[in-house]
Amino acid sequence: MGELLALTSALCFGAANVAIVRGAERGADDNGAFLSLLMTAGISATAWIAFGVTRGFPTVTLQGFLWLAAAGVFTAFIGRVFVYASVERLGAMRAAAVKRLNPFFAVLLGVLVLGEAMSADMAWGSALIVASFAVLVLAQWRPAAEPATARDASRRHMNLGYLYGTASALGYAVGYLMRKSGLQETPDPFFGAMVGTLVGAMLFVAAGRFSASYRLAVQATFRRPNPWLYAAGALSSLGQILYFAALNVSTLSKAALLVSMEVFFTIVLSQWFLGERLTWRVAVAALLGFAGTALLV
Repeated sequence: MGELLALTSALCFGAANVAIVRGAERGADDNGAFLSLLMTAGISATAWIAFGVTRGFPTVTLQGFLWLAAAGVFTAFIGRVFVYASVERLGAMRAAAVKRLNPFFAVLLGVLVLGEAMSADMAWGSALIVASFAVLVLAQWRPAAEPATARDASRRHMNLGYLYGTASALGYAVGYLMRKSGLQETPDPFFGAMVGTLVGAMLFVAAGRFSASYRLAVQATFRRPNPWLYAAGALSSLGQILYFAALNVSTLSKAALLVSMEVFFTIVLSQWFLGERLTWRVAVAALLGFAGTALLV
């Protein structure tokens, strides 16, 4: 059962990547990141209340709340917002491959911050993930046939996508360390998800006071409903919930490995619904990233 839940979670994440691209095509002012935060907060709050009424609410400590709120800064704001920006600029396939940096940064922080030992499998897995990322980035520097101005603009657009994807992976890794500390104090993943996404949504609104793009995204969320972005938010939230459910009935290593199949689901769905062309570089990057994740977990 846990394996099925994990694979369904990966399918949801892959479908969400495709929905983000389709939604961004319809509205230039909004890629759905803010909407996703609101939807995840609402779904997790509903689950927290439902389980609390039927099973009792876990004790919420101030220290646990602060850890979960801090985790929200990195997972919900930096992680979620930048992964949406990465998908918008790179396309679903490349962005899914870049997300394999998540376990790489998690291992790196575990070694540097928590003092965990680096095994041979972890070292090889990390090297494969770095190689996967390098395959994608180096493609930006190959000679191209289009005019220099168009090529430069395309490269800047793609480079921003890789930068955002890297920032997102690092944000998730830092946030997961903080969330782990928060859940040790307040062992309720739905409460943690609710607090984190609410913090992320508030930071998004606050950023709108200084950035026109954030302000327009908040306004577009309520003024011009985009069904593809609603679908992306719902699928992302469902993917997270199914991943939590898989962890309850399966081992962490098995669930994490199966969820990393997201990149392959994204490739198939992108070809079907977006018409994205699978290049050999994306295929190699996906395989290297998956192999690296397998060694890490």
